[in-house]
Amino acid sequence: MKPRKKSAPIPSAAERELAEPIRILGGDLRNRIIPFSVDARTRPMKGRVRKAVFDLLQDDVDSRVAIDLFAGTGALGLEALSRGANRAILIERHFPSAEAIRRIAAEWEIGELVTVVAADAFHWIAHDSPRESQEPWLLFCSPPYDFYVDRIADMLALWNHFRRLAPPGSVAVVESDERFDFAALGEAERWDVREYPPARVGVWR
Repeated sequence: MKPRKKSAPIPSAAERELAEPIRILGGDLRNRIIPFSVDARTRPMKGRVRKAVFDLLQDDVDSRVAIDLFAGTGALGLEALSRGANRAILIERHFPSAEAIRRIAAEWEIGELVTVVAADAFHWIAHDSPRESQEPWLLFCSPPYDFYVDRIADMLALWNHFRRLAPPGSVAVVESDERFDFAALGEAERWDVREYPPARVGVWR
């Protein structure tokens, strides 16, 4: 009698979601797929969360400069561009990831609208963020969750730089996990905080 083959383990919901392609969900670039190879340094915002975020933003995308401080795959900045942002600035300190975003922008023929900066986000916002234009910003801040524990002082300083430098009419989207209390950022009346376990997302207007 032949031994029965072991059935393959059933992947968890998290594993299935990670295996799904990263796809632009709306706008002019809808259904374009962003190539992504799993890397420990990159934690893309889950597709269901990204959809929920842009459903919340609605017209807050139009005519803004989308700035993604921890760009990873570039999905947030490219999604914003697809939905009507004037241009996108993507900050990613991992050089191979930054180069991958540049290749995508070139392949999609949107290179003139996308600026990719291979730099540390904490340094960039304090010293190199755009100040010559009064276009309002749409800031995305979706760092590794551990930064809210290991680098909390840097995260709070980053937020203070944004509030000081961003032009009037700017909007921010901040993603964390349950370990971070958005009350630490102040101005509670300006935050719309939603739960998408394990993520928490706050939209500041």
